[in-house]
Amino acid sequence: MASHFDFHFDRRFEKLLSLIGASPQTCSVEITDDGYLEARFGKVRLRTELANVTGAKMTGPYRWWRAIGVRASLKDRGLTFGSALEGVCISFDEPVSAKPAFGRFRHPGLTVTVTDRMGLVEALSTSKKA
Repeated sequence: MASHFDFHFDRRFEKLLSLIGASPQTCSVEITDDGYLEARFGKVRLRTELANVTGAKMTGPYRWWRAIGVRASLKDRGLTFGSALEGVCISFDEPVSAKPAFGRFRHPGLTVTVTDRMGLVEALSTSKKA
Protein backbone atom coordinates (compact mmCIF):
# COMPACT_ATOMS: atom_id res chain seq x y z
CA MET A 1 0.00 0.00 0.00
CA ALA A 2 1.39 3.40 -1.00
CA SER A 3 2.20 5.93 1.74
CA HIS A 4 3.15 9.60 1.53
CA PHE A 5 5.07 11.54 4.18
CA ASP A 6 5.55 15.31 4.16
CA PHE A 7 8.60 17.00 5.58
CA HIS A 8 8.32 19.08 8.73
CA PHE A 9 9.68 22.55 7.99
CA ASP A 10 11.02 24.41 10.99
CA ARG A 11 10.05 28.04 10.29
CA ARG A 12 13.50 29.23 11.36
CA PHE A 13 15.05 27.51 8.32
CA GLU A 14 12.39 27.93 5.61
CA LYS A 15 14.03 30.92 3.87
CA LEU A 16 17.46 29.29 3.90
CA LEU A 17 16.05 26.05 2.48
CA SER A 18 14.13 27.89 -0.23
CA LEU A 19 17.50 29.04 -1.62
CA ILE A 20 18.24 25.42 -2.58
CA GLY A 21 14.74 24.74 -3.88
CA ALA A 22 13.52 22.88 -0.79
CA SER A 23 9.95 23.66 0.25
CA PRO A 24 6.93 21.72 1.50
CA GLN A 25 5.90 21.31 -2.14
CA THR A 26 9.25 19.86 -3.29
CA CYS A 27 10.08 17.53 -0.39
CA SER A 28 8.50 14.20 0.48
CA VAL A 29 9.02 10.53 1.22
CA GLU A 30 6.95 7.92 -0.60
CA ILE A 31 6.50 4.22 -0.15
CA THR A 32 5.21 3.14 -3.53
CA ASP A 33 2.78 0.40 -4.49
CA ASP A 34 5.48 -1.23 -6.61
CA GLY A 35 7.85 -1.70 -3.65
CA TYR A 36 10.14 1.34 -3.58
CA LEU A 37 11.18 3.98 -1.09
CA GLU A 38 11.47 7.35 -2.82
CA ALA A 39 12.71 10.45 -1.04
CA ARG A 40 13.01 13.87 -2.63
CA PHE A 41 14.41 17.06 -1.19
CA GLY A 42 14.18 19.85 -3.72
CA LYS A 43 16.08 18.63 -6.77
CA VAL A 44 17.84 15.78 -4.95
CA ARG A 45 16.28 12.32 -5.08
CA LEU A 46 17.01 8.92 -3.63
CA ARG A 47 15.20 5.73 -4.67
CA THR A 48 15.70 2.16 -3.51
CA GLU A 49 13.73 -1.04 -3.28
CA LEU A 50 11.97 -1.60 0.03
CA ALA A 51 13.80 -4.93 0.22
CA ASN A 52 17.01 -2.89 0.63
CA VAL A 53 15.71 -1.15 3.78
CA THR A 54 17.06 -2.88 6.88
CA GLY A 55 15.67 -0.58 9.55
CA ALA A 56 14.21 2.77 10.53
CA LYS A 57 14.30 4.60 13.84
CA MET A 58 13.36 8.02 15.16
CA THR A 59 16.37 10.20 15.91
CA GLY A 60 17.16 13.70 17.12
CA PRO A 61 17.26 16.34 18.22
CA TYR A 62 20.09 17.40 15.94
CA ARG A 63 22.31 20.44 15.88
CA TRP A 64 20.95 22.64 13.08
CA TRP A 65 24.28 22.99 11.28
CA ARG A 66 24.49 19.21 10.97
CA ALA A 67 20.90 18.60 9.89
CA ILE A 68 19.52 21.39 7.73
CA GLY A 69 19.67 20.95 3.96
CA VAL A 70 21.20 18.09 2.01
CA ARG A 71 24.14 16.72 3.97
CA ALA A 72 26.52 13.81 3.61
CA SER A 73 28.30 12.71 6.75
CA LEU A 74 32.06 12.44 6.49
CA LYS A 75 32.03 10.01 9.40
CA ASP A 76 29.64 7.33 8.12
CA ARG A 77 28.68 8.54 4.58
CA GLY A 78 25.02 8.72 5.65
CA LEU A 79 22.85 11.23 3.80
CA THR A 80 20.48 13.74 5.39
CA PHE A 81 17.50 15.52 3.85
CA GLY A 82 16.83 17.96 6.68
CA SER A 83 14.31 20.71 7.29
CA ALA A 84 13.83 20.32 11.06
CA LEU A 85 15.70 19.09 14.13
CA GLU A 86 14.19 15.59 14.51
CA GLY A 87 13.74 12.84 11.97
CA VAL A 88 13.92 9.20 10.97
CA CYS A 89 17.16 7.40 10.16
CA ILE A 90 16.64 4.73 7.50
CA SER A 91 19.39 2.13 7.00
CA PHE A 92 20.09 0.16 3.84
CA ASP A 93 21.58 -3.25 3.19
CA GLU A 94 23.33 -2.03 0.02
CA PRO A 95 24.37 1.66 -0.05
CA VAL A 96 22.31 3.89 -2.35
CA SER A 97 23.28 6.93 -4.42
CA ALA A 98 21.29 10.16 -4.61
CA LYS A 99 20.64 12.01 -7.84
CA PRO A 100 22.00 14.44 -8.92
CA ALA A 101 24.07 15.26 -5.83
CA PHE A 102 27.21 13.61 -4.55
CA GLY A 103 28.28 11.93 -7.77
CA ARG A 104 29.32 8.31 -7.30
CA PHE A 105 29.02 8.35 -3.51
CA ARG A 106 26.74 5.67 -2.12
CA HIS A 107 25.07 6.08 1.25
CA PRO A 108 24.39 3.34 3.82
CA GLY A 109 21.56 5.37 5.34
CA LEU A 110 19.24 8.32 4.88
CA THR A 111 17.87 10.63 7.55
CA VAL A 112 14.65 12.48 6.69
CA THR A 113 12.84 15.05 8.82
CA VAL A 114 9.24 14.11 8.11
CA THR A 115 6.25 15.35 10.09
CA ASP A 116 4.93 11.87 10.93
CA ARG A 117 8.08 10.20 12.18
CA MET A 118 6.35 7.30 13.91
CA GLY A 119 4.14 6.74 10.86
CA LEU A 120 7.17 6.40 8.59
CA VAL A 121 8.92 4.00 10.97
CA GLU A 122 5.76 1.88 11.20
CA ALA A 123 5.16 1.96 7.43
CA LEU A 124 8.70 0.78 6.71
CA SER A 125 8.40 -1.93 9.35
CA THR A 126 5.07 -3.10 7.91
CA SER A 127 6.35 -3.03 4.32
CA LYS A 128 9.27 -5.29 5.28
CA LYS A 129 6.82 -7.90 6.62
CA ALA A 130 4.57 -7.84 3.53
